[in-house]
Amino acid sequence: MTDATMSNVLKKSGKEIHAAWARDLASSQAASKGRISAAELHQQAGEFIELLSTASEHARGGDITGGDFKPIRDFLDGVSRSRVQQGFSSDETAMFIFSLKKPVFAALRSDAGKDADSLAEQVWKATELLDALGLHTVKAYQKSREEVINRQQREMLELSTPVVKLWEGILAIPMIGTLDSARTQVVMETLLNKVVETGAQIAILDITGVPTVDTLVAQHLLKTVTALRLMGAECIISGVRPQIAQTIVHLGVDLQGVTTKANLADALALALKRIGSSLKN
Repeated sequence: MTDATMSNVLKKSGKEIHAAWARDLASSQAASKGRISAAELHQQAGEFIELLSTASEHARGGDITGGDFKPIRDFLDGVSRSRVQQGFSSDETAMFIFSLKKPVFAALRSDAGKDADSLAEQVWKATELLDALGLHTVKAYQKSREEVINRQQREMLELSTPVVKLWEGILAIPMIGTLDSARTQVVMETLLNKVVETGAQIAILDITGVPTVDTLVAQHLLKTVTALRLMGAECIISGVRPQIAQTIVHLGVDLQGVTTKANLADALALALKRIGSSLKN
């Protein structure tokens, strides 16, 4: 098949291919629990065929990296993002492209007539092109899925580290679970933004719910304390249990200059004293 043949078949039989493909898509959609309407599938199929008809004029086998294919790559990126949001799997998303083979091959067979060699060449080149587009769709789906997962993980981290206003000028952030680099970054960003927003003078980092403290965790805490100081806020670390205190001493971590308290109540009492207030006010 010459490059023009693919384009000519799409232009000549585009409506028939579109109709047959849309029917197949709608039929396969019966098992997808209505995550996308038949009308939307029909519209997407029609737009893709128009883009493919134009791009195939410049097709070179399965190479879709050129500028002529950018519109169709962008279109497939958008389709993949929408499929991720609609809850489709990667293979269901890829079938949007691969299911086009059946009506395209039928049109190529009709166009080739009895010329078996021409048909074989046409089908092979069409396969190369559609497979490349299908692979691009899968890659775009995976990238979009990873972006969604990363965003959800970050949102979960933010939800797991709420900043609480205990008193006018006093904030607290209770930390529960393992404290790693990613979570520390979220803690710092959230707390610093809240300090700026409220003008708080003191922030209490409560580590009662942190199961273990190692050198890395201690370093993360020190970084948070330093960041708060640079913002003009004082930091108190509460929830330092005997076991954690012994661990910190054993690790040789220098917490000099960092105010620590055994529990949140003691930390709040100290914070109130620092700002010249009390629970009786």
